[in-house]
Amino acid sequence: MSEPAPEALARRSFPFPVPDGWFQVCYSDELAAGETRPIHYFGQELVLFRTEQGHARVLDAHCRHLGAHLGHGGRVDGERLRCPFHGWAYDGQGQCVHIPYAKKIPPRARVRAWPACERNGRVLVWHHGSGEPPSFEIPEVPEYDSEAWTSFERRDWIVRSCIQELAENTVDQAHFRYLHGTSSVAETEITTDGPRLCVTSKSKVETRQGEADGLIEIQTYGFGFGVTRFRGVVETLVVTTGAPIDRERVHMRLALAVRRLPNSDATRGVGKAFIAEIERQFEQDIRIWENKLHLARPLLCDGDGPIGTLRRWARQFYSTETTPAEG
Repeated sequence: MSEPAPEALARRSFPFPVPDGWFQVCYSDELAAGETRPIHYFGQELVLFRTEQGHARVLDAHCRHLGAHLGHGGRVDGERLRCPFHGWAYDGQGQCVHIPYAKKIPPRARVRAWPACERNGRVLVWHHGSGEPPSFEIPEVPEYDSEAWTSFERRDWIVRSCIQELAENTVDQAHFRYLHGTSSVAETEITTDGPRLCVTSKSKVETRQGEADGLIEIQTYGFGFGVTRFRGVVETLVVTTGAPIDRERVHMRLALAVRRLPNSDATRGVGKAFIAEIERQFEQDIRIWENKLHLARPLLCDGDGPIGTLRRWARQFYSTETTPAEG
């Protein structure tokens, strides 16, 4: 992983708190029934566990008793999580429901429980800076279990940046030509509907038979969940989930699939090439993200794309601080 230049680290300071929304903390098949693991997201130490009945739960990490970390040695006991230090048991709502050596449970014996859901083979957690409950849902992705599509290949990166910087790439139409080397600058249109952002980009795609029309359709739900569909010569799909580790690091996960072709060898070849190209472009982006500054009032031109629209849409996801006025 590339390191940001020291002078860039010294100069940049992102003006954003950790945003509100749904964010992936693992894939469903990475967490077995009865399994417990420590995780760190949103600038918080957390514990993730799956109950014996199969429910994924997320709690603040440290026991209210003497501060032991529930993710290091904690044990799932039915629908509860037992502290490894003294056996205090917490339910999925964070309430201590049993102390094996006590007759009375202290009234304040509880830890914060984080809203969690499983959708599209992912465990997602709701973060809100003011503690408000979820205000929108993550949709089902119809291609996820479809036999018409290949199984998803997974890639992930830790990016030293803030999640809004990554999101702005969605509508930065010119960088595809000048950073990634595409044959033309895409024509980008954007619409918003509450937490949902829809982007359509039309461009030319190089094929063995020459140039062809390409269409990219992106739907994002807050900063944490997005689906990109590439239509044209071959249909391909990328499910993008980014989760803030803290204010300056993001855990990015990409899951990639291809609509099956009549020939299985051709499908494998297309899928391999598609994944390699997405990886190439993403790693080019990382080098930019990890060394650029966030400019509250960037000097934009008429060919840049609707960056200002995205920034205005993004303001709704910051409940704890006000972002600077955007250009």
